[in-house]
Amino acid sequence: MNFTINIQENKNGWLTGQCEQIPEAITEGKDMDHLMKNMYDAIIEALEIREEEFRANHKGINGIRKVLYIPDEKKRNIETSEKELVYA
Repeated sequence: MNFTINIQENKNGWLTGQCEQIPEAITEGKDMDHLMKNMYDAIIEALEIREEEFRANHKGINGIRKVLYIPDEKKRNIETSEKELVYA
């Protein structure tokens, strides 16, 4: 997956970044390398929280889970996978 990070220098001279696709993923770093390492962690944490909230909201519901793979924009093939799903 690719994410777009909007970066600004804050008043302390550090860099602050926010992910466009996951706006709740916000972090800072003393330089670009530090910011990007922190942003990776922020995105992973935000995705884990979203998954936990989704599962909690769908507890006890039977359904089908499909994963949609969206490849690089230059390649227009779309792949999906499917499996039965029960949120326990």
